[in-house]
Amino acid sequence: MPESNIRHIAFIMDGNGRWATQRGLPREYGHSKGAEKFREIARYCGDIGIKNVTVYAFSTENWKRPKKEVDSLMKIMNSFVSEAEKTYKRDKMRIVFIGNKSVFDEAKRKKLLELEALTSEYDRTLCIALNYGGRGEIVDAVNALISSGKKSITEEDITETIYSGVCPPPDMIVRTGGEKRLSNFLLWQSSYSELFFTDTLWPDFSTVELDGMIAEFGTRKRRFGGV
Repeated sequence: MPESNIRHIAFIMDGNGRWATQRGLPREYGHSKGAEKFREIARYCGDIGIKNVTVYAFSTENWKRPKKEVDSLMKIMNSFVSEAEKTYKRDKMRIVFIGNKSVFDEAKRKKLLELEALTSEYDRTLCIALNYGGRGEIVDAVNALISSGKKSITEEDITETIYSGVCPPPDMIVRTGGEKRLSNFLLWQSSYSELFFTDTLWPDFSTVELDGMIAEFGTRKRRFGGV
């Protein structure tokens, strides 16, 4: 396990559908395997001292996918919430859902808020980006500030108002699956994040590969605009 001063890693968990298709399986099965991997990686990050983890679970653009696949993703999220209600005392991890929750029915919103309340005392944080879009997040923050009476908005105001304000900006953003873009993920927060891309599909991503990325992170010079 490499030593690091990383406070926050964010993951774009790409490649679940392709992983299943390559094996002649339904895409929905790939998402189930991806959910298992998500739990493994989130727990591992906590084990090695990384206090904050964010995962891109469902974007505002993902509604464009076939209804069967969207329904499967929602079912997986419901299962995660039900499981987390039983295991949160063991995991000792604060769970926060970031994104526009207004699209969900009242019962689902209530379940999400209840889980957030149950886990609020813990100092490790897992942010789950659900119906999330980085551009929409910024717009929502600005509109909230205007509604509060703000006449002059600063960067600090937006940083404090965005969905993910509970976590520091990510030190690392990891994207699996071969694509090399952020896809509307944490656009405000990622200005000085170190980006890591791998061809490995998310269900095949391992703690060994993550360790290698963390080791490489330690060799990068983060100047934050300085020299």
